[in-house]
Amino acid sequence: MKQYPSMSQEIRNIPAYVFDKLDGSNIRAEWHPKKGFWKFGSKTRLLGTDQRWINAADQLIRQKYEDELSKVFRKERYEKAVAFFEFYGENSFAGHHKEEEHKVVLFDISPHKKGFLPPDEFLKLFGHLDVPKLLYRGNINQPFVESVRKSELPGITFEGVVCKAKMSHEILMFKIKTLKWLERLKGFCHGNQLLFDQLK
Repeated sequence: MKQYPSMSQEIRNIPAYVFDKLDGSNIRAEWHPKKGFWKFGSKTRLLGTDQRWINAADQLIRQKYEDELSKVFRKERYEKAVAFFEFYGENSFAGHHKEEEHKVVLFDISPHKKGFLPPDEFLKLFGHLDVPKLLYRGNINQPFVESVRKSELPGITFEGVVCKAKMSHEILMFKIKTLKWLERLKGFCHGNQLLFDQLK
């Protein structure tokens, strides 16, 4: 099953679609026309009972998205597809979760042999569903970056934003974190620089 690529933090001054970044865990689900959603995984492995809270993601995805996504996938004649979701709760932080109610939110789609959808196509096909808020569309210039860093961009939550742009035949993606989130991460890591670099 296709994995989501590691997202760069190298900021590019290009026109982009900017989405709110939810603070949770990346969950992937593979869809087949005859099976529906039938295979589920975290970012690096298939879901298993040893993964505690995120093991509930498969049922949440089926309940919230399977019917509507199946309609669109069939209409678009996808042979199969991998959908990507953020799994999070009110107290989730840096991929760590607590015993509480969790949610899933769709943030990307990769149809078989098509690669990731451009952001405009993703919004056209799936914007009627629960997806991360589009906060901005335009150049990623220094004033914009500062508004994200300082948590001043209208609609931004806590972690930061994801910027997506179609560049020739690929989708360029990078993230910008807020200073508040990075400061909290420093405390969470207790001086462990390696852990900080892995989680940021």
